[in-house]
Amino acid sequence: MLRPKIPTMPTPTGIVTPPAVEPTAIVQHTLTPAPVPAPVAPAAPARPTVQLTPGTALALVGAGTAVVLVVGTVLVSMLLATAITAASVAVCALVIRSLVASERKRR
Repeated sequence: MLRPKIPTMPTPTGIVTPPAVEPTAIVQHTLTPAPVPAPVAPAAPARPTVQLTPGTALALVGAGTAVVLVVGTVLVSMLLATAITAASVAVCALVIRSLVASERKRR
C-alpha cells in the first residue's frame, strides 16, 4: 500500500566517454639488506598546548558562573510560572464548583 518510490537513474545525453584508467607501476623488490633507519627526533605536538594565565582562568570561571546563573534563573522562572498557573486553575475549579453547588441548593 505505502511503498517508497525509488527514483530511476537518468539516461545520459550526448557523447559518453569512459573514465580514464591510468596504468599502475610495477615495482620489483630485490633481496638486498634493508638500510638502518636514522634516529628521528621527537616531532612537535600536532596541536599546541593551551596555557592558562590567571586572567584567562578568572575569565573562564566568571563566564561559567554567569552561564549557571542565567540557566538557573530561567529554570526557576519556568517552575514558578507553572506553579502560578496550577494555582490559578485550582482557584477557578473551586469557584466553578462552588457556583454549581449553590445552584443545586437553590432548586
